[in-house]
Formats: sequence, C-alpha cells, structure tokens
Amino acid sequence: MIDQATVDRIIDAAQIVDVVSEFVTLRKRGVNYVGLCPFHNEKTPSFSVSPSKGLCKCFSCGKGGNAVHFIMEHEQLSYYEALKFLAKKYNIEIKERELSNEEKQAQNARESMFIVNGFARDYFQDILVNHIDGKAIGMAYFRQRGFRDDIIKKFQLGFSTDVRDALVQEAQRKGYQKEFLLKTGLCYERDDHSLSDRFRGRVIFPVHTLSGKVVAFGGRILTTDKKVAKYVNSPESEIYHKSSELYGIYFAKQAIVKQDRCFLVEGYTDVISMHQSGIENVVASSGTSLTSGQIRLIHRFTNNITVLYDGDMAGIKASIRGIDMLLEEGMNIKVVLLPDGDDPDSFARKHNATDFQAYINEHEVDFIRFKANLLIDEAGKDPMKRAELISDVVRSISVIPEAIVRSVYIRECSQLLRVEEKLLQIEMGKLIEKQLEKNNKPAYNEAQFPPPVEEMIPEEIYQSFIPAEGKEGSEFYQYERLIMSALVRYGEKVMCNMATEEGEETPTTVIEYITNDLKQDDLKFHNPIHRKILSEAGAHLKDNNFICARYFIAHPDPLISKLAAELSSDRDQLSKYHTKGQHIVTDDERLHELVPSLMTSFKNAIVEEELKHIMYALQDPENSKSEEKYTAIMKRYKDIQNIRDMMAKRLGDRVILRK
Repeated sequence: MIDQATVDRIIDAAQIVDVVSEFVTLRKRGVNYVGLCPFHNEKTPSFSVSPSKGLCKCFSCGKGGNAVHFIMEHEQLSYYEALKFLAKKYNIEIKERELSNEEKQAQNARESMFIVNGFARDYFQDILVNHIDGKAIGMAYFRQRGFRDDIIKKFQLGFSTDVRDALVQEAQRKGYQKEFLLKTGLCYERDDHSLSDRFRGRVIFPVHTLSGKVVAFGGRILTTDKKVAKYVNSPESEIYHKSSELYGIYFAKQAIVKQDRCFLVEGYTDVISMHQSGIENVVASSGTSLTSGQIRLIHRFTNNITVLYDGDMAGIKASIRGIDMLLEEGMNIKVVLLPDGDDPDSFARKHNATDFQAYINEHEVDFIRFKANLLIDEAGKDPMKRAELISDVVRSISVIPEAIVRSVYIRECSQLLRVEEKLLQIEMGKLIEKQLEKNNKPAYNEAQFPPPVEEMIPEEIYQSFIPAEGKEGSEFYQYERLIMSALVRYGEKVMCNMATEEGEETPTTVIEYITNDLKQDDLKFHNPIHRKILSEAGAHLKDNNFICARYFIAHPDPLISKLAAELSSDRDQLSKYHTKGQHIVTDDERLHELVPSLMTSFKNAIVEEELKHIMYALQDPENSKSEEKYTAIMKRYKDIQNIRDMMAKRLGDRVILRK
C-alpha cells in the first residue's frame, strides 16, 4: 500500500503536459494545449490539457483526468501500477506501509514465482532460437504455421527439449529454489523426489497478466502419440487462476479500447495469427468456457464482444451455454460463423486485416438471433424440441439486465419463433421472478404505490428511469452530479453566513450547506461514491489547509480520484479576448446563489420523478378496481403537486453550473 505522502509527491511531480506529450502531439492554444485524442479515432483535436489544473480531458469521448488517470487509461494499468509508473519516470522512491510478517511472506512468495516464470520464459525463448532441437523442431513448427519472426518475438514463444530435467538443471544451476519450480508448475516431483520438466518436448506459449508478467505457460506436443495430451497447461497456483486470465489480453488491451470491441476466439494460435494479419483486439479463452472473472476482464475495456466460431456445430453448442454470462453483464454480443473448414487461425492466414474486417462486418449476427436460428434448425418440426428451444432462448433473454433490450428481443423472437409475444413475456417474467427469489431480491412492480419523497427514490425506481450507460438520463441525477461538481471545486470555501439557533451569524462552507440542506429534508445522494465524498469532505473540513479538489483528486480510491478529476474539469475556457477589459463573474463569486439553486433543482427533480411514478400507478387498471387505493394515490398526487408548486416559486430563474 503506497502511503498518501508518496502519492502526493508523485502527483505533484507528474506534470500533465510532460506526461501526455509522450503519447500525444500537443499544440499550445491559449493557456492550454490540444491534440488528437489517443482513446478514439478523430481528425479534429478535441483532447485538451490544462497545465494550471494538472488535468486533461477529451470533450468528444469524455476520457481524461490527472496524470495518473491518463496513464491508467492509456497503458491500461491499475491505480497503483500507474502511480509506480510515474514514480519510476520521476525517480520517486515508493514508500509503502509496513506489511505484517504474513503479508511479507506471501508477497515474497508471489514475487519469487513471477521471477521464476520470467527465467523460464527467457530459457524457452533461448532454446527456440539457439538450440539445435529448438531450431529444427520448434522453429520449424512456427514457420509451418506461418508466424513471422517479429510475431514469435512479440508473443515470447519458446521451445522445451525432450530432456526430462533440462529446465530443472539450468534453474538450479542459477540458484532458483525447488519450492518455486514446483509452485509455478514448471516442474513436478517424481516418486523418487527428483524433478521433471512439465513442458518437455513442446512448443511454449507464455500466458501474460494484464500488466505483462508471465503468470503461466501452455505447451503443445508436436508428436502424434495419442497417449500424450496435445496441450499441457500450468496448474493453478498462488499467482495463476485460469478462470481470471485471458490469453493475449496484455497485447490486445489498447486495441480493444481504441476499437471499442473485443474478438473472442478459442486458442493460442488463433490470437497470434489474427495479430499477424493486423487485428490486435483479440483474446482467447484457451479452450475453456468463459468465466465471470474473464468476462469482467473484458468488460473493463469494452462493452462489445464478437465471438468467432468455426464450422464445428458440436463446439458451438457447447460454448454458447457460457455466453449467457456475457448477456447477464449487459454486454453487446455478436457472432461470426467462419466458412467451413476454417478457424480464426487459418482464416487470418489467408486474409489481411481489411478483408478479415470486411468479412466480419458482412457476416456478424446478433447472438440471440444466432442462437434462435441454430436451435430452430436443430429442432426441425418436432413440437417438443421447439418448446425446449423457445424456453432456452427466453432464458438467455431473461438474464439481460436492461428491460428495454429484453423487450426488443422478445418482440423479435416472437416473429422469428412464431410464438405470441405475450406468452414469451409471461415465460420471461417467471424466469426473472425465480432468479430474484434465488438472490433474495424482491421483484419490482412499476405500478406499486410509490414511497414518500422524504425517503428518496428507491434504487429500483431510480434504475428504471436512468439509462445504464452513465446514468445521466435522469434530471435529478444530473443535478446530483452538478452539486458534486460544486462540492469538489469549492467545498471548503465560505459561501454565506447562516443564522444559528441563538440568532448569531456563522460562516458556512459549501460542504456544510449541502450536508445540512440534505439532512433537513432527510435526503441522501443516490450514488454511493457521491455519499462517500460528501461524508469524507465533512470529516476533513476542520483540517488545516484542507482543499477539497486536491484531497479528492489525490484520493487513494481510484474511483473517487477519477470522478474528482472529471468534476474539476471545465468544459469551456474563456479566451483572453472575451475577458479583456471586463470583469467576468465566476462561479466561486456567486456560490451564495448557485448552490441553493442547485439544491432546490435537485429536490424538484426528485418530486418530478415521483409524479411520473404516481402517473404509472394511476394508469394501472388494477388500482382503479379499488376505490380506496385509487383515492389514496390521487391524494398523494395532489400533495406532491403542491410540493412541486412550492419549489417552483423557490426556484425562480434557474442557474446552471458549468460542467
């Protein structure tokens, strides 16, 4: 754990222009710098760097932050990896908190295992290039697959001779301990306690972590002996969990972000051949069904996955069962069926990137449609099989988190499967209800009587009104974010004097005003990160030299740090021409009117949301059957309307804070 003082030194030393200019060509424009955004393709510069604020931001795709966030995004590193990256650049010694003896032991063991794997990678590469068997057998195989030297080097491919303990002997000669040779799975112990190489007589495919460390190996046998497994992989260990790794992710991560799409294939050579053909945003599940850990790894970089299949129907049917997990994550899944006789490896060797991409664009199909067509062909005219396939397709649709997306799929499948839409909806409702019961979550009925506004809007209602991407579709969420922007920028500043119960006036900061105003109406921010920021801001307000923006931008929690950087960024900058000869009233000079206006707008937006929800209840025919219930809903509707009218008077002319 890096201590906060070291984090502060790194952030102070990391000049944003200096850091960004290593990856982006910048031109000075006024007090800032601009360049082409490195995170998406563009022809007109929209990536702005502010040296005075130490922040960067693309006003097209929205990505940016301080120097640490830029490195995290560009190099696809974790928060602490990005800090270490910058510390190394500026020669800052990393000081971490003292670890317990158990933590030190575990950390030393993990580091030792990575070091041993690094040695093994270099050893296998050297054998491939310099050993007579490596050149005659291993390199010949890679040449036969059509791999170029630069690709072999890029993926750090290697070879292990057929000598039983060649790696063991070299490792022990160089001082590597038996314990870690066994823990990494590079070797195994025989009955006589001697060690044998696990990968002997095989070509080697190193498996890399997201940051590029070798975490495991895969070895392919080149003989036709049916008694010997074709592939051997490293066993699970303290550093390697197969369910959390994807082959090729280290080499693909930047391309996935830039293309906003990930191709999913099955094997090592599929990934390598596609890279060689010019398609780099590709990873492999290494012959196993997708796991939740692998899905989360992909989801860090994109929401869009295209699965490439060869013509093996048995393999396709086996693998599509795991794709429901992708749907459950809310990901957009396409499927491409390659021509008969081709897998991604062979197809990539026959085509360049342009032709490959053109084929994908022409043949990719939405997964639900692909699955339905596949099962229809299999079921034929058998009514029982058709009933099973309908249930199977609806089960896949039911795990999709977005209600609108589910509705669209149900409508399309109704036409495709020739089944009434209402029947599919009923079946889907049953499946969703079962899943909710399994998770101990009550199902939400949009027509139920809404809670009072003082209790805030429950999460289910909130989610139903707000798009999943960014959650910025709801007006009250937009005001919540604007309030947070004011808090992060000006939280410690005094905005007005407030009268105490004794009648005395006391200076009140932005943080205090927001906290008290929410408490007065028993409200809370919906976003948990917003709540945490407000709570921490209040706790640190009395600290000497507390500056809200600086504190949260350098926060150890990367989610808070990134959000604070976004909230601190001004979208528009006034040029010297517009400010010359006149005084421009800034936001911090009108906090006394700005913050109260935002708070009232926030509350008003909550009331508007509740009115919408009550209207849904009034339109439900079930509620009209009960006169008592209908009267209660109408009374509630009038009460909320009165509250809205009162707030409208308080609002007057709205003042909107710049984003």
